[in-house]
Amino acid sequence: MSNLFSPFTLRDQKFKNRIAVSPMSQYRARDGHANAWHTVHLGRFAIGGAALVYAEATAVEADGRRTHGDLGLWNDAQISELRRITDFISAEGSVPGIQLAHAGRKASERRPWHGETPVDDEDVNERGEAPWEAIAPSPIPYANGWPAPREMSGADIERVIAAFGSAARRSFEAGFRIIEVYAAHGFLIHQFLSPIANQRTDDWGGNAQKRMRFAVKVAEAIRANWPDGYPLAFRLSATDWLDGGLETADIIEVSTALKAAGVDMIDCSTGGIGGKERPRRMTIDQGFQVPFAEQIRSGAEVATMAVGFLWDAKFCEEIIASGRADMVTLAREMLNDPNWPLHAATELGADSEHRMWPIEAGWWLMKRERLLTKLGLR
Repeated sequence: MSNLFSPFTLRDQKFKNRIAVSPMSQYRARDGHANAWHTVHLGRFAIGGAALVYAEATAVEADGRRTHGDLGLWNDAQISELRRITDFISAEGSVPGIQLAHAGRKASERRPWHGETPVDDEDVNERGEAPWEAIAPSPIPYANGWPAPREMSGADIERVIAAFGSAARRSFEAGFRIIEVYAAHGFLIHQFLSPIANQRTDDWGGNAQKRMRFAVKVAEAIRANWPDGYPLAFRLSATDWLDGGLETADIIEVSTALKAAGVDMIDCSTGGIGGKERPRRMTIDQGFQVPFAEQIRSGAEVATMAVGFLWDAKFCEEIIASGRADMVTLAREMLNDPNWPLHAATELGADSEHRMWPIEAGWWLMKRERLLTKLGLR
């Protein structure tokens, strides 16, 4: 029996295997609304056999979007399009998840293929997309050439915390069954956590306990608006890869505090706080972030997801079999092959006759395989 294809349960939610599709921003929304693109993009992963399909980073307020093309759940009118997507994912036997986000000082950014730089006059003239003011824990620009964000007031902080809670309520109404909070890669919650971006001296900054307070309050606000039987996850950067930034020991402490606030799983990524350039300390190889998932799983005694440069089924099998993480989550490999879970099942001996495939496809593929075998062609 393959460990990668063993079931997994968090609270009342059952996942048919240990494979998740990571949130992947598509930048195709209009005013935060999903459309047919998102239905097809996410629906094909459910057909492809993933146990958990995450919708992309979804802003909890309009000014919290990274780009004009981001999804949003800051008003009730945005629920219905998402409900059609979650109904389809659920009908195909996968669990629909959503990643709630606020970009903080990374807001008002151009789409990646337009430059991944602040929105400028070209966006106004060519696309009718104007910049807006970004907010952050401290007025420190994200990178060279970026404007300084406005330092958040106490009222701003309370408003954003409440916005996460309201978005959680809308997520439930939209049919999602797990929430992941985007607290990594330099987004707002990561900005509060990291001393590189948070230089406040009030109750929201200074020492580690005060810097993590915002994350904990967001978790509490979501839990107050989210069913007890539905899991809550956080994506954290397990290290900033920068001197003076967060290290794994810090994130174990954060994860422990989040667990006490009702968080069930940590999605373990890294980096993103210090601009677009890759930090010199950061080395990339297959599964290079898996050790962080293992350390946080052990140190905070919480379920973890391993993410980043995962594409080999046998490698992913070993991650689960050895207890280094509870789930693996893939992104670009899923774009390349939306049926990756089904192909992995065949490779690992978990499905030899296309029985895991939707019958509308599996029946035809099984028939073809038998014919090819009979003819000696394969």
